[in-house]
Amino acid sequence: MEILIRESPEAGAKVGANVVRKIIQSKDKPVLGLATGDTPLRMYKELIRMNQSGELSFRNCTTFNLDEYGGLSPENKHSYHYYMMSNFFEHTDIDKMNVHLPDGCAEDLRESCRKYENLINDAGGVDLQVLGIGANGHIGFNEPTGSFASRTWVKILSKQTIQDNSIYFDKQEEVPRHVVTMGIATIMESRHCLLMANGAKKADAIRNMIEGPVSASCPASILQMHPRVTIVLDEEASYLLTFKDHYKWVEKNKLEWQLY
Repeated sequence: MEILIRESPEAGAKVGANVVRKIIQSKDKPVLGLATGDTPLRMYKELIRMNQSGELSFRNCTTFNLDEYGGLSPENKHSYHYYMMSNFFEHTDIDKMNVHLPDGCAEDLRESCRKYENLINDAGGVDLQVLGIGANGHIGFNEPTGSFASRTWVKILSKQTIQDNSIYFDKQEEVPRHVVTMGIATIMESRHCLLMANGAKKADAIRNMIEGPVSASCPASILQMHPRVTIVLDEEASYLLTFKDHYKWVEKNKLEWQLY
């Protein structure tokens, strides 16, 4: 794991955007896996700035989002389709035909999940998968105790995740119980993972992910087994890490081509 710690979420967002830029500029037809939530918003704003200033183009990119709520139409302001369009896609030169999100309203959700997996495979797999992490250690919507062998499927949100996500809804009762999410095995097949986290409320999950045992009780801990993971944290999210000073030392002594 590559651990990068920054003073603020804004500084971390710039690092994340530089990771994305490096991947895009190294591929003819880059395939990006994208995430939602508060954490990647600053990174998306920086990527939009890069795009609108002419520094970076998304014209040749294909994207696959991690997850979507069950039962919410793309037009619903709480859907992740709406989030991605309003916070990123509509402000860049990406071809909307190359944008993919799970369909939470499909008549046959099981078949829709299988088709999503096939689309990812047909695109040649994901070059860079952007991730956040839940306070309980989930990635995507793969909650604790779920299988590390899971593929894109319909999952049930934990009570904690429903409570955490209720801030985006008028009432907690409005948070969907079911979601469609890439599975752990799907995520692990990406060639590079970029996980970003901010704030003290994520610190325990971050410690368990990086320095704890690999366990389904913290789904993100499986990333210890991935060959290439970049983790970008602010100071608050990193404050419980035992080897925090070591991670800073390692970055300080990197070769120039290893930096973002």
